[in-house]
Amino acid sequence: MDSSGVQGLKGSWDYVDGENFDEYMKELGVGWALRLTAKGVKPRLIISEANGKWTVRSESAIKTVIYEFTPGVGFDETTPDGREVDSTISFEGNKWIHTSIDKSGKKSVVTRFIDENGQQMIHLECNSTKARRWYKKVD
Repeated sequence: MDSSGVQGLKGSWDYVDGENFDEYMKELGVGWALRLTAKGVKPRLIISEANGKWTVRSESAIKTVIYEFTPGVGFDETTPDGREVDSTISFEGNKWIHTSIDKSGKKSVVTRFIDENGQQMIHLECNSTKARRWYKKVD
């Protein structure tokens, strides 16, 4: 993997903008009050890796969420809205594919990659609902 691929996701990233995130959260079953709160949050993502184990830290004024994973190995995750999900993150080419399935069987797929402008693009999908968020690298 080269630095323009998955390795390029390491570092600190500030939220820039998003599209259709509220609809995506609604599809996941996130309640109205939490969705309203989430709309105003502009998190900083910090992605690191040590000895094959990756850590994702999402910091905001409201909450800091951290999860660790080894690529291709399933793990239990608690989402920022408190849902318990079974997750697997795999690296496919230059993309990071995060698949989660909640207790009711609802599946979401979150794909991260570096776009041609050097921004981190995050595509979120649950059923037929799609959303996007993007972040810029912190210097």
